[in-house]
Amino acid sequence: MSERPHPLCEIVHGDCFDWLAARGPETVHAVVTDPPYGLREYSATEQGKLRRGRGGVWRIPPTLDGRPRRPVPRFTVLTDADKAALREFFSGWGRAVSRVLVPGGHVMIAMNPLLSHHVCTALEQAGLEKRGEIIRLVQTLRGGDRPKGAHEEFPDVSVMPRSRWEPWGLFRRPCQGRVADNLRQHGTGGLRRIDGERPFADVIESAPTRPAERAIAPHPSLKPQALMRALVRAALPLGQGVVLDPFMGGGSTIAAAVAVGYRSIGVEADRGYYELARGAIPELAALKQP
Repeated sequence: MSERPHPLCEIVHGDCFDWLAARGPETVHAVVTDPPYGLREYSATEQGKLRRGRGGVWRIPPTLDGRPRRPVPRFTVLTDADKAALREFFSGWGRAVSRVLVPGGHVMIAMNPLLSHHVCTALEQAGLEKRGEIIRLVQTLRGGDRPKGAHEEFPDVSVMPRSRWEPWGLFRRPCQGRVADNLRQHGTGGLRRIDGERPFADVIESAPTRPAERAIAPHPSLKPQALMRALVRAALPLGQGVVLDPFMGGGSTIAAAVAVGYRSIGVEADRGYYELARGAIPELAALKQP
């Protein structure tokens, strides 16, 4: 099932591996995505628990120091078998993505500091070049907790540091020849500059997703449009081509592509999130940034 919520984009309800296998080779110019990192957290079982508001891998605490907290997946509960499955998943995914990417096409992928090394190794083994990391500077409520059940006993101890950043992996399918040659032939190989004076940088200051955006697309991992528009814009160095998000979620990547005028394709396996993205994409894309 596929449809077009906007003339510039196509969204697909289905498994991304099936879609990637059916897609013609070298027909996508960039991938910008926020994938499931524990794999378990977006399974039907765990999503059911999340939607019921109790149990499972999702931590749903009511407040921290009087402030409400949003659900976050507890990656610390992953077993060695879970981590091995994670590496296998991203190795296969990386090979599938490499096939549909044109030479020089970039992959920008949201990561988690606890698991990023597994994902990076798997994607490199799949043949993608690691080109660095993009650091999103963001103040969140993740981390900083005192020991569970012993807050008063250990008032000066945090189990983990309060998170103030989010890494995004930057990968590229190897170019054919020099970057200049690849740009001429495929329109890819580099990153689009912000303007004549400023190159795209690997540190982006980013506020948490705005309430107005969450009201439009209440997905647990919704990324802010300001961040996604910056990433998506940079992904096509000449401003031409197709951006793919194979884990579309609430549609933030696709909405960002529409907002900057790029063609894009989003694939989502969860029917509820697919329906959410279908309605949210035009509204998110129309939002003005402060």
